Amino acid sequence: MSRLRRDEDPDRLYTVTGGRTRPATDDFDLVTLVVTECDPTPDMQTEHVRILDMCGAPTAVVEIAAELRVPVGVATILLSDLLLAGKITARHPQTSPTLPGAPYDSRPTLAILEKVLVGIRSL
Repeated sequence: MSRLRRDEDPDRLYTVTGGRTRPATDDFDLVTLVVTECDPTPDMQTEHVRILDMCGAPTAVVEIAAELRVPVGVATILLSDLLLAGKITARHPQTSPTLPGAPYDSRPTLAILEKVLVGIRSL
């Protein structure tokens, strides 16, 4: 049996989220872009400060979770805290039509996501 790394410690994740298992808002998915709207304050949680520091430029939720080394669900809980406090803005990447009047959905298909997942697991 392998030992849990510090980042995977369930007690730490429970503490970071305050015991919450769901974000307060449904505004986030993996590709939602997050941008900082203010500087961190001294009384902020360490993870919130790190998020504000890394999101000076638009940063995807999945990148934030990877940088914090937490599951995406934990990252979305932290992000929803910041969004409700007005410290970040969140938006989905813009889509653009390929032909005039033709909708273009820039989100990957399930098949592409499965291929990416297989590729990541093989690393």
